[in-house]
Amino acid sequence: MEKFRYDDRIVRHFVLATIVWGIVGMLVGLVIALQLADWKFNFGIPWLTFGRLRPLHTNAVIFAFAGNAIFAGIYYSTQRLLKARMWSDALSAIHFWGWQLIIISAAVTLPLGITVSKEYAELEWPIDIAIAIVWVVFGVNFFMTLARRRERHIYVAVWFYIATIITIAMLHIVNSLEIPVSFLKSYSIFAGVQDALVQWWYGHNAVAFFLTTPFLGLMYYFIPKAAERPVYSYRLSIVHFWSLIFIYIWAGPHHLLNLALPDWLQTMGVIFSVTLIAPSWGGMINGLLTLRGAWDKLRTDPILKFLVVGVTFYGMSTFEGPMMSIRAINSLTHYTDYTIGHVHGGALGWNGFIAFGMIYYLVPKLWKRPMFSQKLMLTHFWMSTVGIVLYITSMWTAGITQGLMWWAFTEDGMLKYPEFVETVVKLVPFYWIRFLGGGLYFIGVILLGYNVLKTIRLAAKEGISLDDTEAQAPPLERKPLPTSIPFHHRLEAKAALFSLLVLIAVLIGGPAEYIPLVAIKSNIKTIPSVKPYTPLELEGRDIYIREGCYLCHSQMIRPFRDEVLRYGEYSKAGEFVYDHPFQFGSRRIGPDLHRVGGKYPDFWHYKHMKDPRSTTSGSIMPPYPWLYKNDLDTSLTVKKLSVMKKLGVPYSDDQVKHGVELLKSQAKEIVNRLKSQGAANMEGMERKEIIALIAYLQRLGTDIRR
Repeated sequence: MEKFRYDDRIVRHFVLATIVWGIVGMLVGLVIALQLADWKFNFGIPWLTFGRLRPLHTNAVIFAFAGNAIFAGIYYSTQRLLKARMWSDALSAIHFWGWQLIIISAAVTLPLGITVSKEYAELEWPIDIAIAIVWVVFGVNFFMTLARRRERHIYVAVWFYIATIITIAMLHIVNSLEIPVSFLKSYSIFAGVQDALVQWWYGHNAVAFFLTTPFLGLMYYFIPKAAERPVYSYRLSIVHFWSLIFIYIWAGPHHLLNLALPDWLQTMGVIFSVTLIAPSWGGMINGLLTLRGAWDKLRTDPILKFLVVGVTFYGMSTFEGPMMSIRAINSLTHYTDYTIGHVHGGALGWNGFIAFGMIYYLVPKLWKRPMFSQKLMLTHFWMSTVGIVLYITSMWTAGITQGLMWWAFTEDGMLKYPEFVETVVKLVPFYWIRFLGGGLYFIGVILLGYNVLKTIRLAAKEGISLDDTEAQAPPLERKPLPTSIPFHHRLEAKAALFSLLVLIAVLIGGPAEYIPLVAIKSNIKTIPSVKPYTPLELEGRDIYIREGCYLCHSQMIRPFRDEVLRYGEYSKAGEFVYDHPFQFGSRRIGPDLHRVGGKYPDFWHYKHMKDPRSTTSGSIMPPYPWLYKNDLDTSLTVKKLSVMKKLGVPYSDDQVKHGVELLKSQAKEIVNRLKSQGAANMEGMERKEIIALIAYLQRLGTDIRR
């Protein structure tokens, strides 16, 4: 027998980071929920607006809260399942501190409007590189630990960890391909429909391989441990794992249904998304049936309550997602708040509850004393459960209301609600209910933090030693296994081959979908009338992205009667060939903007951005007074045009060289029009950011006239 110690210190670090970032992420989410219920809570401060804070919320919840929970669970369970200390304490420390610095970088840059605008991938290129480096550090540490394990057969949870580490690296690198303009500015190498496809191949599979597979690994470890029961079915685990990782990678196009995407890709997304129900529910059933014989413990044990409700939310979300991938259903739910309810059911219901149950299981073992209060644990459970139910049901109701109002026609065949704001006003009561539900969930996280803090303080007061846990196990036996043993059991003894097969399984789906569209540009039909943005319009587009306008407005008119009547001619793939990155959007809190160019005079936009209610009664959009004060920064204009030219945008050398002069000339034209339309006090206004934003908005959709 070989004696060794597990590294418990790194697990404690990740557990505490999970709680801290959970509080931060939920607090920011609560603030943006309040901002939708009442626009005044944007506070008139640039870095506190909904458009700046919403990406911070998603990154904090996904990568800070859920990410640290994943690492805590993986570091704890991997060592015990492999009967080996992590290969390198130094790499573990680099991973921990590197990840926290990445999160802090996001917390600084996103409120400042430094973003590339891609969902779940908003961070700029230096941070993307840091993520890749830290992830490789994590991967090396994990796989070297796997190589020096003392347990020959790798357990089910480890399968899911392997899939997570391999696939996230691939997804992150491909989706983050961009050309830098400066230290904190870059443009995606992909454009329009191609960029959208790559982004949602990443975005959907970030959900799959960052918010699903690692949590399934945690489920397969912590539910049997907490219930003191073996996993219900080993065979079902095998089917669940291989079918899930193979099918999931194909399902990304279901985020782009009924949009300007080739029909074959949409169909493929639908087929694989619906197919996902089978392996997903296989995993849920395997988790829940592991509790056979532990029902009495479930009634009293808060840890099991959290874990079981988490798995139940997993089953609900993985049924709801495929249903929303059916085109007829998607035509109602896409761009509505129904999707927000669905996402939070997964993130807060599935990921959150698994993380909470895991933390309550780990803290007594890591600090070697019982939790401070069982009653607080139960209170946390019920507050979180009621909170998430209020949250998702309010968003489901809001989404269906929203979609049906968009569809509504009068007996004369006219739009019943022609003004988009009419549908927004109806949603405000649901936003208040969502705020209430989110508040209850947030209080639950505070209770978790308080309970853990009191437990740690009592452990210190009682003088409990926090030495690493001692263990012993025989060295790994490497002689060949007899062929009579089932194939998969023999495969589990060959970690390198197992990992290679995982890589092959996840490599097939992505390239099969996006290479025909991304690598062969001729598959996107060009439209001769579509021209590149002028320098001023390009700067305005960057301001639009900086302020997070894409989070409330889409730029994609679907080929539906109600949308064509409300917005104009439906969108074509060839219209977006110069959009780096794409701006299709994923939610409409405000109207679609793809044909907004020329719909209103310049002065309308000038007033609207200063006070949205001056032009649109009932609007919940915040004002943007700083756009009228800030001078437009043109120091990077020429470099931006140069990078765009490298990306294939047909700017001439003369246009690039004289970009700033062209920008100033167009700005003066807009200011002159504003004066003629009644705008006052326009002295020096041609230098302000608002003029660039107006130029961009007035350009949208004008290459193809309504």
